[in-house]
Amino acid sequence: MANTQQYPSAAAGFVPTEEQVDGVLAWFAEYDANAAAGEVERMADMAVFPVNVVSDSDDGGGPAKSWTREEFVRRMREQGAGQDGIEMQSHRTPVFVDENLVFVVTDATFTVDGQTHAVRYGDLLVRTGDRWAFQTMVSGSFGAA
Repeated sequence: MANTQQYPSAAAGFVPTEEQVDGVLAWFAEYDANAAAGEVERMADMAVFPVNVVSDSDDGGGPAKSWTREEFVRRMREQGAGQDGIEMQSHRTPVFVDENLVFVVTDATFTVDGQTHAVRYGDLLVRTGDRWAFQTMVSGSFGAA
């Protein structure tokens, strides 16, 4: 898995340090490693529950729901966490609101059985003590969430 990043401009209000950006990207490297290994419970350990999930629906709406830890674990297993033969490349753009909130937009490609699919999704991470945790997922891939 490859991660690349883009730093915000000085006109953005809060401008994170390189260390803060690197910390967020390291968090994603750990999360991605857990996903690749199928460690769904460890993925859940990296969240603040309930997790908000915003997606799209067949009628063009944008439903939002809150998932419990149990719902998250079930859904991540359904999505194929840890499935053999999946390769992911990603480009992440962290947008810091302040030192404790960051929204990260990910442009990724997933290759499954030789077929590549491009996706864009976002995650809101919050600082909880000395670590990051995700609290909101935004993706078109969850259907009616």
